[in-house]
Amino acid sequence: MESEKLTFSIAVSGKGGTGKTTITALLVRALIKKVNGPILVIDADPNSNLNEALGININNTIGDLRESFLKNKDNLPPEQSKEDYLNYLIQSSIIETDDYDFIAMGRPEGPGCYCFINNILRKILDTISHHYPLVLIDTEAGLEHFSRRTTRDLDLLLVATDPTISGARTAKRIKELCKELHINIEKTLLIVNRVPPSMKERIDEVIKASGMDYLSMIPEDPLIQQFNAEGKPLFDLPSSCIALKAVDNLVNGLILQLITT
Repeated sequence: MESEKLTFSIAVSGKGGTGKTTITALLVRALIKKVNGPILVIDADPNSNLNEALGININNTIGDLRESFLKNKDNLPPEQSKEDYLNYLIQSSIIETDDYDFIAMGRPEGPGCYCFINNILRKILDTISHHYPLVLIDTEAGLEHFSRRTTRDLDLLLVATDPTISGARTAKRIKELCKELHINIEKTLLIVNRVPPSMKERIDEVIKASGMDYLSMIPEDPLIQQFNAEGKPLFDLPSSCIALKAVDNLVNGLILQLITT
C-alpha cells in the first residue's frame, strides 16, 4: 500500500438491528487477506459485542481506563504527565492478534466534565491509528453519535440497512446528518443486509428510498443465525458461508480499489 496517505479509515454505521456488527466482523475476515500490514479494529459501540463476533476476550475498554484515570489522576508520579500515563494505559489495552489489533471504546461518559481527558484520548487514538494501513470502526447504532460529533473524518462510511423502507430512510438521515455537521467523509455507500430471496426484487425500492449510492446486498444467511444462537464467533465461519462470500466480493471490488488508490 504505497501512497502518500498511509491510513485508510472505514466505518460501519446504521440503526440498531441492521447487523452492522456482523458486517464489521465479516469485513475483518475478508480484509486481513488483502491489506499489507495489520488492521486496527475499533469497537466504538458501547452496546456492541464485536469482540465476541471475532472470538476474542477483552479486559479493559477505553471507557474503563478513562474512569480509572479520573479516579487516580492526582496520584501520578510528578515526573509522569497525564498524557503519558493515558498513552501507557491505552497501549496496554490494545489486543493484538496475528491478523489485526483491537480496541474497545466501551462505556459512555459518566457524570462530570470529560472535555480535557476526551481531547487527550482523541489525540492518542489518532496517533495510534496512523501506525496502521487500515482502521475499521464499528460505530454506535443510530444517529446520536453523529450529532455529538464523536465520529471522526472518514475515507469510507458504509451504512447498513435491512431491506425495508424505514431502514433505508434511517440510512438517508445518517448521510444527511453527516453533511449537515460537516463531517469529512470521502465516500458514503449503502449496504442492504439480511436480504431473503423473496425480497431481492425490492432492493431497487430500498436503494431509491435511501438516496444513497449502492455498494452491495448481503443475503440472509441461516449459518450466521446458527452461529449467533450457539455463541460461536463469526470469524470462524466457513468460506462457504453465503454472507461471507458476499462481503468477500464487495472487498475484492470497490473497497479494495479505494484502499489501494
